[in-house]
Amino acid sequence: MDVPPVGPVDATRVPRYAGPATFARLPRTDEVSRVDVAVLGMPFDSGVSYRPGARFGPSHIRAASKLLRPYNPALDVHPFGTQQVADAGDIGINPFDLGEAISTIEGAMTETRASGASVLTLGGDHTIALPILRSLAKDHGKIAVLHFDAHLDTWDTYFGAPYTHGTPFRRASEEGLLDLERCMHIGIRGPLYSKQDLEDDSRLGFTVMRSDDYETDGVARAVERLRKRLENAPVYVSVDIDVLDPAHAPGTGTPEAGGLTSRELLNTLRGLVGLDVVGADVVEVAPAYDHAEITGIAAAHVAYELLSVLALNRR
Repeated sequence: MDVPPVGPVDATRVPRYAGPATFARLPRTDEVSRVDVAVLGMPFDSGVSYRPGARFGPSHIRAASKLLRPYNPALDVHPFGTQQVADAGDIGINPFDLGEAISTIEGAMTETRASGASVLTLGGDHTIALPILRSLAKDHGKIAVLHFDAHLDTWDTYFGAPYTHGTPFRRASEEGLLDLERCMHIGIRGPLYSKQDLEDDSRLGFTVMRSDDYETDGVARAVERLRKRLENAPVYVSVDIDVLDPAHAPGTGTPEAGGLTSRELLNTLRGLVGLDVVGADVVEVAPAYDHAEITGIAAAHVAYELLSVLALNRR
């Protein structure tokens, strides 16, 4: 007989500003008999190229998640009631050695998934996507990446360094981890170094949906395009919070004007129901630049929609 999932602390008995400091005040992984989805923090930002501070992202997102409630009316699902979601805490990552950090992240990801759990990762900077994809590819083969970001993150190096938050998807493509016919960026905008950036990106397996496309085509068309691109493949969803306009997410390391609204992003994520989502992350939340938890709240709701998609896909 299956044991019913243990949900968040009851907000009618314990005020939202109290209770455990876990994501959405959910139980820890050591407090439940099984884990369907683990929320794993990766406090790491040694790969950033501009503003530091994303190492404090996981705790900031958790703090903002206290306001989340157990029923999602937009998708008609109880994301904590149909699957056991638990907080796996943060992993300890060497902030001084990128190579060791990447190895640690890959190992922690593989260990967390060993029981069959899906993993929702709270970053941390975008460097973490590469070791996560290395881990996932061992079980799923080539991965279709759905990447929400203002930036391509398929650059080659910074100051000669091959592993940074701007290079993870180039390295992943070069290592054969990606399905070159299925990957997609959403929200790209702002200046580039040259036109060659886009040509390289296409060669590495990505198609681009610009932030401006939402202005002309709307959310429904965006969802139609991504579903057509991603169907029949294991999908990893990577959400850099700077995909949102700075008005909706000021607390991030490399903000760009002209981004998505939080409503556009959340509605796009709801369009993932039915796709084979094998993991997800929310990265680049840097609380030192946040105001009134605007960015933390947005990131917590992004995580909540991703958990809702996983719950529906589990049925």
